[in-house]
Amino acid sequence: MSINKNRPKNPAAEGVYMVSLGCPKNLVDSEVMAGLLVSSGIPLNFDLESARYFLVNTCAFLPGARSECQRVIEEGIRWKNAAPQVRKLIVAGCLIQQDKNQEIRSLYPEVDAWSGVDGVGDIVRTLENADGGSTVGDSDLPTYLYNEATPRLQLTLPHVAYLKVADGCNNCCSYCSIPLIRGRLRSRSVESVVKEAQSLIESGVYEIILIAQDITAYGADRSDGATLAKLLHELDKLNGDYCLRLLYTHPAHYTDEFFVEYAVNKHLLPYLDIPLQHINDAILQQMGRKCSRQTIEDVLRKIRASRPDSTIRTTFITGLPGEGKAEFAELLEFVKNQKFDRLGVFSYSPEPGTPAAERTDRVDTTEADRRAEIIMEAQRKISLAGNRALKGQKLTVICDSVSGHGRKAIGRVLTKDAPEIDNLVHLSSRNRPLYAGRVYQATVSEAETFDLYAIVC
Repeated sequence: MSINKNRPKNPAAEGVYMVSLGCPKNLVDSEVMAGLLVSSGIPLNFDLESARYFLVNTCAFLPGARSECQRVIEEGIRWKNAAPQVRKLIVAGCLIQQDKNQEIRSLYPEVDAWSGVDGVGDIVRTLENADGGSTVGDSDLPTYLYNEATPRLQLTLPHVAYLKVADGCNNCCSYCSIPLIRGRLRSRSVESVVKEAQSLIESGVYEIILIAQDITAYGADRSDGATLAKLLHELDKLNGDYCLRLLYTHPAHYTDEFFVEYAVNKHLLPYLDIPLQHINDAILQQMGRKCSRQTIEDVLRKIRASRPDSTIRTTFITGLPGEGKAEFAELLEFVKNQKFDRLGVFSYSPEPGTPAAERTDRVDTTEADRRAEIIMEAQRKISLAGNRALKGQKLTVICDSVSGHGRKAIGRVLTKDAPEIDNLVHLSSRNRPLYAGRVYQATVSEAETFDLYAIVC
Protein backbone atom coordinates (compact mmCIF):
# COMPACT_ATOMS: atom_id res chain seq x y z
CA MET A 1 0.00 0.00 0.00
CA SER A 2 1.56 3.26 -1.11
CA ILE A 3 0.44 6.34 0.81
CA ASN A 4 -1.11 9.17 -1.20
CA LYS A 5 1.46 11.66 -2.53
CA ASN A 6 -1.00 14.35 -3.56
CA ARG A 7 -1.09 16.25 -0.26
CA PRO A 8 0.37 19.78 0.01
CA LYS A 9 4.08 19.76 0.72
CA ASN A 10 5.35 20.70 4.17
CA PRO A 11 8.87 22.18 4.28
CA ALA A 12 9.51 20.76 7.75
CA ALA A 13 10.77 17.17 7.52
CA GLU A 14 8.77 15.09 9.97
CA GLY A 15 6.96 11.82 10.31
CA VAL A 16 7.07 8.52 8.44
CA TYR A 17 6.04 7.89 4.87
CA MET A 18 5.14 4.19 4.77
CA VAL A 19 4.84 1.71 1.91
CA SER A 20 3.42 -1.75 2.66
CA LEU A 21 4.01 -4.46 0.06
CA GLY A 22 2.70 -7.99 -0.24
CA CYS A 23 -0.16 -9.90 1.36
CA PRO A 24 -2.74 -8.95 4.02
CA LYS A 25 -0.63 -10.73 6.65
CA ASN A 26 2.16 -8.30 5.87
CA LEU A 27 -0.29 -5.40 5.98
CA VAL A 28 -1.14 -6.31 9.58
CA ASP A 29 2.56 -6.00 10.44
CA SER A 30 2.53 -2.56 8.79
CA GLU A 31 -0.52 -1.59 10.84
CA VAL A 32 1.24 -2.69 14.02
CA MET A 33 4.34 -0.67 13.13
CA ALA A 34 2.15 2.34 12.32
CA GLY A 35 0.35 1.99 15.64
CA LEU A 36 3.59 1.77 17.59
CA LEU A 37 4.99 4.82 15.81
CA VAL A 38 1.91 7.00 16.28
CA SER A 39 1.46 5.99 19.92
CA SER A 40 5.10 6.99 20.50
CA GLY A 41 4.55 10.44 19.05
CA ILE A 42 5.98 9.77 15.58
CA PRO A 43 3.24 10.62 13.06
CA LEU A 44 2.62 9.10 9.67
CA ASN A 45 3.22 11.55 6.83
CA PHE A 46 1.12 11.25 3.67
CA ASP A 47 3.47 13.48 1.70
CA LEU A 48 6.76 11.88 0.71
CA GLU A 49 8.60 15.12 0.10
CA SER A 50 8.06 16.46 3.61
CA ALA A 51 8.68 13.19 5.46
CA ARG A 52 11.78 12.52 7.55
CA TYR A 53 11.59 8.72 7.29
CA PHE A 54 10.79 6.43 4.36
CA LEU A 55 9.72 3.03 5.74
CA VAL A 56 9.02 0.14 3.38
CA ASN A 57 7.64 -3.17 4.67
CA THR A 58 8.76 -5.74 2.13
CA CYS A 59 7.48 -9.01 0.67
CA ALA A 60 9.84 -11.74 -0.54
CA PHE A 61 7.56 -14.64 -1.44
CA LEU A 62 8.09 -14.66 -5.24
CA PRO A 63 10.59 -13.13 -7.68
CA GLY A 64 8.06 -10.53 -8.81
CA ALA A 65 7.54 -9.41 -5.22
CA ARG A 66 11.28 -9.16 -4.61
CA SER A 67 11.68 -7.09 -7.78
CA GLU A 68 8.94 -4.74 -6.62
CA CYS A 69 10.72 -4.35 -3.29
CA GLN A 70 13.92 -3.37 -5.03
CA ARG A 71 12.10 -0.79 -7.13
CA VAL A 72 10.64 0.80 -4.00
CA ILE A 73 14.01 0.71 -2.20
CA GLU A 74 15.59 2.47 -5.18
CA GLU A 75 12.81 5.06 -5.08
CA GLY A 76 13.63 5.56 -1.41
CA ILE A 77 17.33 5.99 -2.20
CA ARG A 78 16.58 8.70 -4.75
CA TRP A 79 14.36 10.42 -2.18
CA LYS A 80 17.09 10.21 0.48
CA ASN A 81 19.83 11.49 -1.80
CA ALA A 82 17.86 14.70 -2.38
CA ALA A 83 18.33 15.65 1.30
CA PRO A 84 20.74 13.16 2.92
CA GLN A 85 21.29 15.29 6.03
CA VAL A 86 17.71 14.91 7.28
CA ARG A 87 16.19 11.89 5.51
CA LYS A 88 16.40 8.26 6.63
CA LEU A 89 15.49 5.11 4.69
CA ILE A 90 14.41 1.99 6.62
CA VAL A 91 13.65 -1.37 5.00
CA ALA A 92 11.66 -3.90 7.03
CA GLY A 93 9.96 -7.25 6.71
CA CYS A 94 10.26 -10.48 4.78
CA LEU A 95 12.97 -9.44 2.31
CA ILE A 96 15.48 -9.19 5.15
CA GLN A 97 14.54 -12.68 6.37
CA GLN A 98 14.95 -14.10 2.87
CA ASP A 99 18.31 -12.32 2.41
CA LYS A 100 20.29 -14.97 4.31
CA ASN A 101 23.57 -14.12 2.52
CA GLN A 102 23.00 -10.37 2.86
CA GLU A 103 23.16 -9.88 -0.91
CA ILE A 104 20.36 -7.31 -0.91
CA ARG A 105 21.84 -5.48 2.04
CA SER A 106 25.23 -5.21 0.35
CA LEU A 107 23.54 -4.00 -2.83
CA TYR A 108 21.98 -0.99 -1.09
CA PRO A 109 24.46 0.59 1.37
CA GLU A 110 22.35 3.77 1.31
CA VAL A 111 19.70 2.10 3.51
CA ASP A 112 20.00 3.45 7.07
CA ALA A 113 18.46 0.44 8.83
CA TRP A 114 17.19 -3.03 8.06
CA SER A 115 14.53 -4.65 10.23
CA GLY A 116 13.42 -8.29 10.00
CA VAL A 117 10.17 -9.89 11.10
CA ASP A 118 11.24 -9.91 14.74
CA GLY A 119 11.88 -6.18 14.49
CA VAL A 120 8.21 -5.24 14.09
CA GLY A 121 7.78 -4.56 17.80
CA ASP A 122 11.01 -2.51 17.94
CA ILE A 123 10.27 -0.22 15.00
CA VAL A 124 10.37 2.96 17.11
CA ARG A 125 13.86 2.24 18.38
CA THR A 126 14.93 1.19 14.87
CA LEU A 127 13.91 4.56 13.46
CA GLU A 128 15.48 6.50 16.28
CA ASN A 129 18.80 4.66 15.87
CA ALA A 130 18.79 4.34 12.07
CA ASP A 131 22.34 4.87 10.87
CA GLY A 132 24.92 3.09 8.77
CA GLY A 133 22.79 0.17 7.61
CA SER A 134 22.28 -1.44 11.01
CA THR A 135 20.22 -4.65 11.10
CA VAL A 136 17.74 -5.68 13.80
CA GLY A 137 15.21 -8.47 14.21
CA ASP A 138 16.51 -10.82 11.52
CA SER A 139 16.72 -14.00 13.61
CA ASP A 140 16.86 -17.26 11.66
CA LEU A 141 13.40 -18.33 12.87
CA PRO A 142 11.23 -15.34 13.81
CA THR A 143 9.09 -15.59 16.94
CA TYR A 144 7.35 -12.18 17.07
CA LEU A 145 3.57 -12.19 17.39
CA TYR A 146 1.48 -9.17 18.32
CA ASN A 147 -1.53 -9.39 20.65
CA GLU A 148 -4.67 -7.46 21.50
CA ALA A 149 -2.72 -5.00 23.68
CA THR A 150 -0.30 -4.04 20.90
CA PRO A 151 -0.98 -0.60 19.38
CA ARG A 152 -2.26 -0.98 15.82
CA LEU A 153 -3.45 1.61 13.29
CA GLN A 154 -6.01 0.24 10.84
CA LEU A 155 -4.99 1.11 7.25
CA THR A 156 -7.78 -0.71 5.40
CA LEU A 157 -11.27 0.48 4.49
CA PRO A 158 -12.99 1.46 7.76
CA HIS A 159 -15.50 -1.40 7.54
CA VAL A 160 -12.89 -4.11 6.76
CA ALA A 161 -10.08 -5.34 9.00
CA TYR A 162 -7.62 -8.22 8.94
CA LEU A 163 -7.05 -10.03 12.21
CA LYS A 164 -3.93 -12.20 12.30
CA VAL A 165 -4.62 -15.20 14.53
CA ALA A 166 -1.26 -16.91 13.97
CA ASP A 167 2.02 -16.46 12.16
CA GLY A 168 4.59 -18.83 10.71
CA CYS A 169 4.01 -22.28 9.24
CA ASN A 170 4.97 -25.88 10.07
CA ASN A 171 3.95 -27.41 6.74
CA CYS A 172 7.35 -26.98 5.05
CA CYS A 173 6.08 -27.68 1.53
CA SER A 174 9.03 -28.42 -0.75
CA TYR A 175 8.41 -25.42 -3.05
CA CYS A 176 7.61 -22.80 -0.38
CA SER A 177 9.96 -20.45 1.47
CA ILE A 178 7.39 -19.16 3.99
CA PRO A 179 8.69 -21.24 6.95
CA LEU A 180 12.20 -19.95 6.20
CA ILE A 181 10.93 -16.37 6.16
CA ARG A 182 8.18 -16.29 8.80
CA GLY A 183 9.34 -19.08 11.12
CA ARG A 184 7.42 -21.86 12.84
CA LEU A 185 3.70 -21.77 13.60
CA ARG A 186 2.81 -19.62 16.60
CA SER A 187 -0.83 -19.09 17.48
CA ARG A 188 -2.38 -16.42 19.66
CA SER A 189 -4.69 -17.46 22.47
CA VAL A 190 -8.43 -17.63 21.84
CA GLU A 191 -8.89 -14.91 24.47
CA SER A 192 -6.45 -12.57 22.72
CA VAL A 193 -8.14 -12.95 19.33
CA VAL A 194 -11.63 -12.55 20.78
CA LYS A 195 -10.66 -9.35 22.60
CA GLU A 196 -9.19 -7.81 19.46
CA ALA A 197 -12.22 -8.84 17.40
CA GLN A 198 -14.59 -7.18 19.90
CA SER A 199 -12.48 -4.03 19.79
CA LEU A 200 -12.65 -3.96 15.98
CA ILE A 201 -16.42 -4.37 16.03
CA GLU A 202 -16.77 -1.55 18.54
CA SER A 203 -14.66 0.70 16.28
CA GLY A 204 -17.08 0.19 13.38
CA VAL A 205 -15.57 -2.78 11.51
CA TYR A 206 -18.20 -5.00 9.89
CA GLU A 207 -16.09 -7.54 7.97
CA ILE A 208 -13.39 -9.20 10.07
CA ILE A 209 -11.03 -11.32 8.01
CA LEU A 210 -9.18 -13.90 10.09
CA ILE A 211 -5.80 -14.66 8.53
CA ALA A 212 -2.79 -16.92 8.99
CA GLN A 213 -0.39 -18.82 6.74
CA ASP A 214 -2.51 -21.91 7.46
CA ILE A 215 -5.51 -20.94 9.55
CA THR A 216 -6.74 -24.54 9.77
CA ALA A 217 -3.57 -25.33 11.77
CA TYR A 218 -4.44 -22.63 14.32
CA GLY A 219 -3.76 -23.82 17.87
CA ALA A 220 -1.73 -26.91 16.90
CA ASP A 221 1.31 -25.39 18.63
CA ARG A 222 -0.55 -24.57 21.84
CA SER A 223 -1.12 -26.73 24.91
CA ASP A 224 -4.46 -25.19 25.92
CA GLY A 225 -6.63 -27.07 23.41
CA ALA A 226 -7.18 -24.11 21.09
CA THR A 227 -8.52 -25.02 17.64
CA LEU A 228 -10.01 -23.05 14.79
CA ALA A 229 -13.45 -24.46 15.57
CA LYS A 230 -13.22 -23.39 19.22
CA LEU A 231 -12.04 -19.92 18.19
CA LEU A 232 -14.92 -19.50 15.73
CA HIS A 233 -17.39 -20.69 18.36
CA GLU A 234 -16.23 -17.95 20.77
CA LEU A 235 -16.15 -15.28 18.06
CA ASP A 236 -19.74 -16.14 17.17
CA LYS A 237 -20.83 -14.95 20.63
CA LEU A 238 -19.56 -11.36 20.28
CA ASN A 239 -21.86 -8.36 20.53
CA GLY A 240 -22.45 -6.20 17.48
CA ASP A 241 -23.14 -6.30 13.76
CA TYR A 242 -20.31 -8.16 12.02
CA CYS A 243 -19.30 -11.07 9.83
CA LEU A 244 -16.22 -13.31 9.74
CA ARG A 245 -14.17 -14.50 6.76
CA LEU A 246 -11.32 -17.04 6.74
CA LEU A 247 -8.00 -16.83 4.86
CA TYR A 248 -6.16 -19.28 4.18
CA THR A 249 -6.96 -22.95 4.78
CA HIS A 250 -5.06 -26.18 4.04
CA PRO A 251 -6.86 -29.31 2.78
CA ALA A 252 -4.84 -31.58 5.08
CA HIS A 253 -5.98 -29.81 8.25
CA TYR A 254 -9.77 -29.70 7.99
CA THR A 255 -11.42 -31.56 10.90
CA ASP A 256 -14.87 -32.90 11.68
CA GLU A 257 -14.96 -30.40 14.55
CA PHE A 258 -14.52 -27.58 12.05
CA PHE A 259 -17.31 -28.81 9.77
CA VAL A 260 -19.72 -28.99 12.72
CA GLU A 261 -18.94 -25.36 13.60
CA TYR A 262 -18.94 -24.24 9.96
CA ALA A 263 -22.48 -25.52 9.51
CA VAL A 264 -23.98 -23.56 12.44
CA ASN A 265 -21.83 -20.45 12.96
CA LYS A 266 -24.11 -17.44 12.44
CA HIS A 267 -21.39 -14.91 11.62
CA LEU A 268 -18.98 -17.00 9.53
CA LEU A 269 -19.39 -16.37 5.81
CA PRO A 270 -19.73 -19.44 3.57
CA TYR A 271 -16.45 -18.57 1.87
CA LEU A 272 -13.35 -20.76 2.11
CA ASP A 273 -10.00 -20.10 0.47
CA ILE A 274 -8.14 -23.41 -0.01
CA PRO A 275 -4.88 -23.17 -2.00
CA LEU A 276 -4.84 -26.72 -3.42
CA GLN A 277 -1.73 -26.13 -5.61
CA HIS A 278 -2.16 -29.38 -7.60
CA ILE A 279 -4.26 -32.53 -7.78
CA ASN A 280 -1.96 -35.27 -9.10
CA ASP A 281 -0.96 -37.61 -6.26
CA ALA A 282 2.70 -37.91 -7.31
CA ILE A 283 3.07 -34.12 -7.56
CA LEU A 284 1.30 -33.59 -4.23
CA GLN A 285 3.66 -36.05 -2.58
CA GLN A 286 6.72 -34.37 -4.07
CA MET A 287 5.37 -31.01 -2.87
CA GLY A 288 5.05 -32.31 0.68
CA ARG A 289 1.39 -31.35 0.81
CA LYS A 290 0.47 -34.14 3.28
CA CYS A 291 -2.72 -34.91 1.38
CA SER A 292 -3.89 -36.88 -1.64
CA ARG A 293 -6.41 -36.25 -4.38
CA GLN A 294 -8.89 -38.31 -2.37
CA THR A 295 -8.33 -36.12 0.70
CA ILE A 296 -8.95 -33.00 -1.35
CA GLU A 297 -12.10 -34.36 -2.94
CA ASP A 298 -13.41 -35.44 0.46
CA VAL A 299 -12.83 -31.95 1.88
CA LEU A 300 -14.60 -30.28 -1.04
CA ARG A 301 -17.53 -32.66 -0.67
CA LYS A 302 -17.81 -32.01 3.09
CA ILE A 303 -17.69 -28.23 2.57
CA ARG A 304 -20.54 -28.34 0.09
CA ALA A 305 -22.52 -30.76 2.25
CA SER A 306 -22.10 -28.57 5.36
CA ARG A 307 -23.18 -25.40 3.56
CA PRO A 308 -24.44 -25.85 -0.01
CA ASP A 309 -24.09 -22.10 -0.64
CA SER A 310 -20.32 -22.23 0.00
CA THR A 311 -17.99 -20.26 -2.23
CA ILE A 312 -14.69 -22.08 -2.71
CA ARG A 313 -11.63 -20.17 -3.83
CA THR A 314 -8.38 -21.92 -4.71
CA THR A 315 -5.01 -21.48 -6.36
CA PHE A 316 -2.87 -23.83 -8.42
CA ILE A 317 0.74 -23.94 -9.59
CA THR A 318 1.68 -25.09 -13.07
CA GLY A 319 5.12 -26.28 -14.16
CA LEU A 320 6.13 -27.81 -10.84
CA PRO A 321 9.14 -30.15 -11.01
CA GLY A 322 7.92 -33.50 -12.32
CA GLU A 323 4.76 -32.13 -13.94
CA GLY A 324 4.53 -33.80 -17.35
CA LYS A 325 1.75 -33.63 -19.90
CA ALA A 326 -0.32 -36.30 -18.13
CA GLU A 327 -0.08 -34.58 -14.72
CA PHE A 328 -1.07 -31.26 -16.23
CA ALA A 329 -3.96 -32.84 -18.13
CA GLU A 330 -5.23 -34.28 -14.84
CA LEU A 331 -5.08 -30.85 -13.22
CA LEU A 332 -6.91 -29.19 -16.12
CA GLU A 333 -9.65 -31.81 -16.10
CA PHE A 334 -10.05 -31.40 -12.34
CA VAL A 335 -10.50 -27.63 -12.70
CA LYS A 336 -13.10 -28.10 -15.43
CA ASN A 337 -15.05 -30.66 -13.40
CA GLN A 338 -14.98 -28.88 -10.03
CA LYS A 339 -16.01 -25.48 -11.43
CA PHE A 340 -14.46 -23.49 -8.58
CA ASP A 341 -16.16 -20.19 -7.82
CA ARG A 342 -12.86 -18.32 -7.66
CA LEU A 343 -9.47 -19.48 -8.89
CA GLY A 344 -5.95 -18.15 -9.38
CA VAL A 345 -2.96 -19.83 -10.97
CA PHE A 346 0.80 -19.24 -10.86
CA SER A 347 3.58 -20.71 -12.92
CA TYR A 348 6.27 -22.27 -10.76
CA SER A 349 9.40 -20.33 -9.87
CA PRO A 350 12.15 -21.86 -7.69
CA GLU A 351 12.48 -20.27 -4.26
CA PRO A 352 15.99 -20.07 -2.72
CA GLY A 353 16.60 -22.57 0.05
CA THR A 354 13.69 -24.86 -0.79
CA PRO A 355 14.09 -28.55 -1.78
CA ALA A 356 12.13 -28.06 -5.02
CA ALA A 357 14.66 -25.47 -6.17
CA GLU A 358 17.31 -28.21 -6.25
CA ARG A 359 15.28 -30.39 -8.61
CA THR A 360 16.61 -30.79 -12.14
CA ASP A 361 13.34 -31.93 -13.73
CA ARG A 362 11.87 -28.45 -13.97
CA VAL A 363 9.37 -27.50 -16.63
CA ASP A 364 10.52 -24.83 -19.05
CA THR A 365 9.34 -21.40 -17.90
CA THR A 366 7.59 -20.66 -21.17
CA GLU A 367 5.73 -23.97 -20.98
CA ALA A 368 4.79 -23.39 -17.35
CA ASP A 369 3.38 -19.97 -18.30
CA ARG A 370 1.47 -21.54 -21.21
CA ARG A 371 -0.09 -24.11 -18.91
CA ALA A 372 -1.09 -21.41 -16.44
CA GLU A 373 -2.86 -19.52 -19.22
CA ILE A 374 -4.71 -22.68 -20.29
CA ILE A 375 -5.99 -23.12 -16.74
CA MET A 376 -7.07 -19.49 -16.57
CA GLU A 377 -8.83 -19.69 -19.92
CA ALA A 378 -10.85 -22.64 -18.61
CA GLN A 379 -11.62 -20.68 -15.44
CA ARG A 380 -12.73 -17.61 -17.40
CA LYS A 381 -15.39 -19.72 -19.10
CA ILE A 382 -16.49 -21.16 -15.75
CA SER A 383 -16.62 -17.71 -14.17
CA LEU A 384 -18.58 -16.16 -17.04
CA ALA A 385 -21.13 -18.98 -16.98
CA GLY A 386 -21.49 -18.65 -13.22
CA ASN A 387 -21.96 -14.90 -13.39
CA ARG A 388 -24.50 -15.12 -16.21
CA ALA A 389 -26.51 -17.56 -14.10
CA LEU A 390 -26.87 -14.79 -11.50
CA LYS A 391 -28.68 -12.37 -13.84
CA GLY A 392 -32.00 -11.36 -12.36
CA GLN A 393 -31.11 -12.67 -8.89
CA LYS A 394 -31.00 -10.62 -5.71
CA LEU A 395 -27.63 -10.72 -3.97
CA THR A 396 -26.25 -9.34 -0.72
CA VAL A 397 -23.56 -6.81 -1.67
CA ILE A 398 -21.18 -4.92 0.61
CA CYS A 399 -20.33 -1.45 -0.66
CA ASP A 400 -16.62 -0.50 -0.60
CA SER A 401 -16.50 2.87 -2.40
CA VAL A 402 -19.03 5.41 -3.70
CA SER A 403 -19.05 7.88 -6.60
CA GLY A 404 -21.54 9.81 -8.75
CA HIS A 405 -23.08 11.77 -5.86
CA GLY A 406 -23.79 8.52 -4.05
CA ARG A 407 -25.68 6.90 -6.92
CA LYS A 408 -22.88 4.60 -8.07
CA ALA A 409 -20.58 2.36 -6.08
CA ILE A 410 -18.12 -0.52 -6.21
CA GLY A 411 -18.84 -3.47 -3.99
CA ARG A 412 -18.57 -7.23 -3.60
CA VAL A 413 -20.99 -10.11 -3.20
CA LEU A 414 -20.52 -10.55 0.54
CA THR A 415 -20.61 -14.34 0.55
CA LYS A 416 -18.48 -14.75 -2.57
CA ASP A 417 -15.77 -12.11 -2.72
CA ALA A 418 -12.90 -11.07 -0.47
CA PRO A 419 -11.55 -7.51 -0.82
CA GLU A 420 -8.78 -6.88 -3.36
CA ILE A 421 -8.78 -10.58 -4.35
CA ASP A 422 -12.05 -11.53 -5.99
CA ASN A 423 -14.75 -10.19 -8.27
CA LEU A 424 -16.43 -6.79 -8.15
CA VAL A 425 -20.01 -5.59 -8.29
CA HIS A 426 -20.75 -2.27 -10.00
CA LEU A 427 -23.70 -0.90 -8.07
CA SER A 428 -26.19 1.76 -9.09
CA SER A 429 -29.11 3.24 -7.19
CA ARG A 430 -32.13 4.99 -8.64
CA ASN A 431 -33.87 6.26 -5.54
CA ARG A 432 -31.41 6.69 -2.68
CA PRO A 433 -27.74 7.46 -1.99
CA LEU A 434 -25.31 4.63 -1.31
CA TYR A 435 -22.80 4.57 1.54
CA ALA A 436 -19.48 2.77 1.87
CA GLY A 437 -19.51 0.04 4.49
CA ARG A 438 -23.19 -0.73 4.19
CA VAL A 439 -24.75 -3.94 2.95
CA TYR A 440 -27.44 -3.81 0.25
CA GLN A 441 -29.75 -6.16 -1.58
CA ALA A 442 -29.16 -5.69 -5.29
CA THR A 443 -30.54 -7.29 -8.46
CA VAL A 444 -27.99 -8.38 -11.05
CA SER A 445 -28.64 -6.67 -14.40
CA GLU A 446 -25.49 -7.56 -16.39
CA ALA A 447 -22.68 -10.07 -16.04
CA GLU A 448 -19.12 -10.15 -17.32
CA THR A 449 -16.34 -12.68 -16.75
CA PHE A 450 -15.26 -11.32 -13.37
CA ASP A 451 -17.64 -8.40 -12.78
CA LEU A 452 -21.33 -8.01 -12.08
CA TYR A 453 -23.58 -4.98 -12.57
CA ALA A 454 -26.47 -4.65 -10.15
CA ILE A 455 -29.23 -2.24 -9.16
CA VAL A 456 -29.93 -1.68 -5.48
CA CYS A 457 -33.43 -2.79 -4.59
